[in-house]
Amino acid sequence: MTEQQIQTKKIKELEAEGYYVIKLTKTNKNGIPDIIAIPKGSDVKFFEVKTKVGKVSALQEYRHKELESYGIYVEVYRG
Repeated sequence: MTEQQIQTKKIKELEAEGYYVIKLTKTNKNGIPDIIAIPKGSDVKFFEVKTKVGKVSALQEYRHKELESYGIYVEVYRG
């Protein structure tokens, strides 16, 4: 599966679970995860989508830790 196919699958799964999902394409901060999932009346979740062999870059790891320091859930999703 390509990363795009995995993203589409994850977005559909999250929407089926009731999340408001946003696919980020360009932000002011490089390394931000690909997907934001917002549950009703709850906390935001970020998902970095990778293939089974895809690697998380050092900048992405930094951003994940930065978000987590704010109490935000971050997950690397591999389909």
